[in-house]
Amino acid sequence: MSTTEQSGIAAQPGAAAQTGAAARPDEAAQVDEHGTISNLLTESRRYPAPAAFTAQANVDAGEHARAAADPVAFWAEQARRLDWAQPWHTTHSWEPAVAEGEDLSIPRAEWFAGGRLNVAVNLVDRHVAAGKGDKVAFFFEGEPGDRRTITYAELQREVAKAAHALTELGIREGDRVVLYLPVIPETVIATLAIARIGAIHSLVFGGFSAEALRFRVEDTGAKLLITTDGQYRRGAAVPVKSAADEAVAGVESVEHVLVVNRTGSDIPWTEGRDVWWHDIVDRQPDVHEPEFFDAETPLFIIYTSGTTGKPKGLVHTSGGYLTHASWSHWAVFDAKDDDVYWCTADLAWVTAHSYVLYGPLSNGVTSVLYEGTPNTPHAGRHFEIIERYGVTTYYSAPTLIRTFMTWFPRGLPSEFELSSIRLLGSVGEAINPEAWVWFHENIGGGRAPIVDTWWQSETGAAIMAPLPGVDTLKPGSALRALPGLTTRVVDERGQQVPFGSGGFLVIDGTWPGMARTVWGNPQRYRDSYWARYAEQGYFFSGDGAKYDGDGDIWVLGRVDDVINVSGHRLSTIEIESALVSHPSVGEAGVVGVDDATTGSAIAAFVIPSGAAAAIASGTDADARAALIAELRAHVATAIGPIAKPRDIHLVPDLPKTRSGKIMRRLLGDIVDGRPLGDTTSLQDATVPATIAGIVRPAP
Repeated sequence: MSTTEQSGIAAQPGAAAQTGAAARPDEAAQVDEHGTISNLLTESRRYPAPAAFTAQANVDAGEHARAAADPVAFWAEQARRLDWAQPWHTTHSWEPAVAEGEDLSIPRAEWFAGGRLNVAVNLVDRHVAAGKGDKVAFFFEGEPGDRRTITYAELQREVAKAAHALTELGIREGDRVVLYLPVIPETVIATLAIARIGAIHSLVFGGFSAEALRFRVEDTGAKLLITTDGQYRRGAAVPVKSAADEAVAGVESVEHVLVVNRTGSDIPWTEGRDVWWHDIVDRQPDVHEPEFFDAETPLFIIYTSGTTGKPKGLVHTSGGYLTHASWSHWAVFDAKDDDVYWCTADLAWVTAHSYVLYGPLSNGVTSVLYEGTPNTPHAGRHFEIIERYGVTTYYSAPTLIRTFMTWFPRGLPSEFELSSIRLLGSVGEAINPEAWVWFHENIGGGRAPIVDTWWQSETGAAIMAPLPGVDTLKPGSALRALPGLTTRVVDERGQQVPFGSGGFLVIDGTWPGMARTVWGNPQRYRDSYWARYAEQGYFFSGDGAKYDGDGDIWVLGRVDDVINVSGHRLSTIEIESALVSHPSVGEAGVVGVDDATTGSAIAAFVIPSGAAAAIASGTDADARAALIAELRAHVATAIGPIAKPRDIHLVPDLPKTRSGKIMRRLLGDIVDGRPLGDTTSLQDATVPATIAGIVRPAP
């Protein structure tokens, strides 16, 4: 396997014309040779790139071919977009996992060896030096309505002060610092200060339990925890410090807890260990002389959600990660100097690492930070913010889009002015085609392209996405790998499947933003991602996917989210998409459950919208039964009779992680009567019990 290979057959638009495999728009469904049902009706919709957008797009149609000619040289060109204190001597080296007796070696990648840079300098200082100190870096809006505007010059001064404070607290290059903070400016400032001094940060969502936080503090061996007294959530001040105290109790590595005063709450205090942010940071000098670090210096550790097994601490390094995040933000989001960009992810998620912090700041973009929930104090809070700041690029998750569909079943109220939007983005789960169209028409005004991005914590930054202004968009498809990257859909043996077929999504080759290891457990890194297709040298993503007739890729979700019904492999994403396409459905979650006859059966959990919501909450059993029968028939028509759910449960909400992904595992556990296991990543811990009461009502 070589990184100089082409970007894969899926990256060749129009390849179906050569193979004769193009999908027919009148074909409702088919079962491929792997038994995977494909809903080709949704694949017939096309949205060509608007001519006005194309004329000014950052990337043109030739970028794929130029990158495919020499991917390593391509990434070297992108690295030169950054400021380096010392140039690299070797762009890329790769030691794949190879057989050593009965075992495999540990794979090892290196990008830009010998190069030295300071990440924070690339995010802040160089823009100030270029005369852009007065440009707004962030518009911050707190959930209670407090607002703050931070320029690049102000951000530089605040990061300098925080860097001095960290040094005073004994933090040095290579030390780990865990941040347990909400979406507030201090989170950004602290993160950049940690990077500036060569330490390693690990952000933890502020709503995680003390148990989940403790695992991350212990696993990293953190010397410092940064937290708040409290945070605002759903209109209330929620305590945080007590959970932080519980998490670090008895952890020997922790020397200090640095506390931001956010809500003014009374909090427990440990003298000698606890330090107020304002006491130590505010008195520091606002000029800091940076050091420069090797490109492979670890930048951060980010943990997978832990929904299956112990969370993995993925290690990302400085030069390669920043190159990938910076270029992909510039190319995928067509970053312009006058953009007001808003990625709605919580700062603890990898989405925010790459597309709130490192990507946008490296490109000198103005961004929005919003602390709270999208329906506090009203369901239109996001649209109010878009209008207030003139947001041009809005990047969010399919689960929020589907939620908007249930809140506004007749479309958005006319009171919101969203004409500033020129580009939309989707991240997280694969987006349902109907949600894509709603997003395009209601928030994008029918004019803004949508970049549907596929990537993971492991990949560091976007791997597949349309290039706005270049690609014809297909609702629900991320299309193909970005320039310089290769993705394939393969079978169990690692052979690429034919167009129109499904299999496993892999990345062929290495890339700058890839995680280098699992913190403290390189064997787990090898076994999780490289062992399955070691012979081919593929990175196994853990996702299922399919090619359509054009060779474009449709992500079907985690391999565990494929249901085998009487030998037919059915994607939960496709069944959910079919349900959401019905006007009575706002959102749906689909899982496989035990069935004595078929082995597995399909159970669907539906959040009704419009008039159906009244039926779901009412007492008319006949109306409920008629609605359920209508939805089952709709799936059979849209996909095929084999995909018709055995059970449909009408529910008020779905169990979701803090990052908005549906925890389908819990739905299956509820139906099959299994213990729920780890629920620490749930957004709302009461949802499983509510659903259980609907599935198994009390006599």
